Amino acid sequence: MRHIRRFDAVNRATHVVLMFSFLGLALTGLPLLFNDARWASRLARMLGGLQFAGRLHRFFAIVLIGVFSAHVGRLLHRLFIKKDYGILWGPESMIPQPRDLKEMSAHFAWFFNRGPKPRFDHFTYWEKFDYWAVFWGMFIIGGSGLLLWFPWFFSNFLPGWLFNVALLIHGEEALLAVAFIFTIHFFNGHLRPDKFPMDTVVFTGSVTEDELKHERPDAYARWAKDGTLESLVVDPPRPRLVRRGRIVGTIAIVLGLSIFALIIYAVTTHS
Repeated sequence: MRHIRRFDAVNRATHVVLMFSFLGLALTGLPLLFNDARWASRLARMLGGLQFAGRLHRFFAIVLIGVFSAHVGRLLHRLFIKKDYGILWGPESMIPQPRDLKEMSAHFAWFFNRGPKPRFDHFTYWEKFDYWAVFWGMFIIGGSGLLLWFPWFFSNFLPGWLFNVALLIHGEEALLAVAFIFTIHFFNGHLRPDKFPMDTVVFTGSVTEDELKHERPDAYARWAKDGTLESLVVDPPRPRLVRRGRIVGTIAIVLGLSIFALIIYAVTTHS
């Protein structure tokens, strides 16, 4: 069975580091946000205390900013150096397009047996939503976090009330992002019926040819027609790589769902 590459080594490494930093931010941010709760105090002690949890939170923030900056730099290199304008529009672009709205509508109709399943191309509408959510989070959550991290610098040219707004936005938007990633994203990526219990493509980088035909028939047909498909054929992933992917993915899912459970508990109780 032939395997087709979907993600190169840089994309896979970027996702692993992004996943690592996001989990770290979520885990260290909870005891800081809910510091008056008993369970948060216990979690903070497990992390070395509130002060050390804050340092860890900033460390993971640096890692996240670094990997995001590296990704943006790679995009700019593709656009301005390699002249790869396909990243701006078309089937290989992550920019939302009219086709995505049509596919989303058709997909929801298919959920209720009101029409056929849409024929997806390389990137689906929910993958684009997840992708741009990172950009939104970096500017909203990351920007407010930097204001809170360096108040003495930003206070030189920003009004004081803005720091109170930043504190509110940072916590609420972070909770929203964590809840979304650990529920909707996990379901789309791993827990939906045809992928359960886990999709390892983000760790191995490739899918079988039959899987590509089934999940992204328009991408398969387009690549087969223009000759791209043969250039994407790769060796099957090594069993060791698949096992490592499953281990890392399982740890991430368990941690993520546990963090989400803590959030639900935190917002529904006052202890």
